[in-house]
Amino acid sequence: MRHPLSLLSAFLLLFIAVSIEAFVVPWSRSDSAQFSAPQRHESAGQQRPYRTRNVLPNLTWLRDFAIEKVFRVPKPVKAGSVRPGSFPHPSSSELPNTLLAKYGGDVVLRFNLSTPAEEKALAEAADTLFLDVWEFTQNWADIRLREDDVPSLLGLLPKSLQKAYSNLMPDLAKTIYQSYPSIAFADPSLSPNRADRSFTPALRTSDGVENIFFRDYQPLSVIVPWMKLMASMFTTHVRMINIGTTYEGRDIPALRVGVSPNLPQEDEEPRKTIIISGGFHAREWVSVSTVTYIAWSLITSYGKSPGITKLLQEFDFVLIPTANPDGYVYTWENDRLWRKNRQQTSLRFCRGLDLDRGFGFEWDGTTYQSNPCSESYPGDEPFQAVESHRLAEWAKNETDNNGVNFVGFLDMHSYSQQVLYPYSYSCTTDPPSLENLEELGMGLAKAIRISSGQQYGVASACEGAVPSNLTPAGGFSRMETGGGSAIDWFYHEMRVRYSYQVKLRDTGAYGFLLPKENIVPTGEEAFNAVKYFGDFLLGNKGIESNLVEEMHRGVVSHSKVQTGEEEQLVEGEEVEDYVAEINWELRRRRR
Repeated sequence: MRHPLSLLSAFLLLFIAVSIEAFVVPWSRSDSAQFSAPQRHESAGQQRPYRTRNVLPNLTWLRDFAIEKVFRVPKPVKAGSVRPGSFPHPSSSELPNTLLAKYGGDVVLRFNLSTPAEEKALAEAADTLFLDVWEFTQNWADIRLREDDVPSLLGLLPKSLQKAYSNLMPDLAKTIYQSYPSIAFADPSLSPNRADRSFTPALRTSDGVENIFFRDYQPLSVIVPWMKLMASMFTTHVRMINIGTTYEGRDIPALRVGVSPNLPQEDEEPRKTIIISGGFHAREWVSVSTVTYIAWSLITSYGKSPGITKLLQEFDFVLIPTANPDGYVYTWENDRLWRKNRQQTSLRFCRGLDLDRGFGFEWDGTTYQSNPCSESYPGDEPFQAVESHRLAEWAKNETDNNGVNFVGFLDMHSYSQQVLYPYSYSCTTDPPSLENLEELGMGLAKAIRISSGQQYGVASACEGAVPSNLTPAGGFSRMETGGGSAIDWFYHEMRVRYSYQVKLRDTGAYGFLLPKENIVPTGEEAFNAVKYFGDFLLGNKGIESNLVEEMHRGVVSHSKVQTGEEEQLVEGEEVEDYVAEINWELRRRRR
């Protein structure tokens, strides 16, 4: 029998950076060579450098040694050991047959929309042809379809749209194939010839990533043990909980992070709690990695960052990496672009319900969304989607029986880089606290811009691609229904004052297939938004506090041009501009 201390030692050796790089993908070929994702104009190489936190910087070698021994990860491949030109990018004929059968010949088109009539025509055409609407904003809409169906789509559109499009992904199957991490671990000779972008689990850090858990997207079989490890390592302020059970019987795991959250509350005041969720839509992998990154950042900053320590003393954070475990597993094992859950519908060949359209507030069961094959199918009645029902039941039980007061809800999605606030179901009704929602929403976008330079738009979630005053009753034209959303339900039914959906990177160059190099930068900017969010709820409005100063110093420190005096001057001016710009934007939006 192994001594308990030896098990504890093993956990300590693994610490934060555990990454079990073994998983199943929808194909497995003995001659598979793995390839790095192509560089594009929004690639990580052009992003600002990011500083990541290493809790024990002097023990990095010990951490890596433990991972090598416990999980039998091979040692890094030495530079020059791979023959140049050995593994070119795959042609379509080299892709797995299962992938080609499903997505061979598929493309993603972006339509530039300028009038409500154009949006209505595009929405109707997409519904008629059962097309997959990837994303839409006030300016454009991205649609996936077979290349052979492009003429049929254009034939249903007005002339103004027939040339107002561009091809974002000419070879979708290849892009999907390149989005999966490597499965060739044993043979170092299978490494791609770009050593600095290797998909193999070499323990050498790259792109500033000090924790190899975040060097790649992780399957559920890795995420759950990682969450258990976090709870076992940081017992003073972390506890693993279960939100409920999915349609296929999996747990919906979450981490509750706060000072001694496992101890009974002595105060009569309900514990203020913030929910941060991801993975409502299974194919949005970066939302899952972002929630785990936020969790890790909060957990490991406690006791080291005064601002984060204060937040965890005042609030509990419930972090749900994926609210849709069944769908997330399905994206790893069968279909990378699966969106819904795996629930059976009235049509045997069309499975799945859209979790973010299945909540009970202003649920939309109109004929427009009554097709079970639709990617936005909400079911036949409110809360028919099992996972949405479980989350709602858990939230109600927490407030009714466990002394919890939910004060914030952040629902991470991708893509399009937007901060959206209620209501989603309609633009004809303003939420009672619209001014506060707009103020904090713009603050979140500003916190992201200060930390990373990325621009995030701020808007009501009800807005479709083109706001219209010409539609009946002064309504809005929409690419899809907005009823039954999570942010509306938490805002209206649970009285969560600040409820947002945050659509993460990017703006369409990769869409749902965002390369792994974006995991840490996206996580960092989301974490900075969370810091601003918590500080705002503390009453500091996110401006005067140490948290914003820390964010700003994190960016300024990367400058190699300014002197120390110049940096201090810029910092003071930035904070003043920060306040002025928010106030100006609020006034502009009310004109």
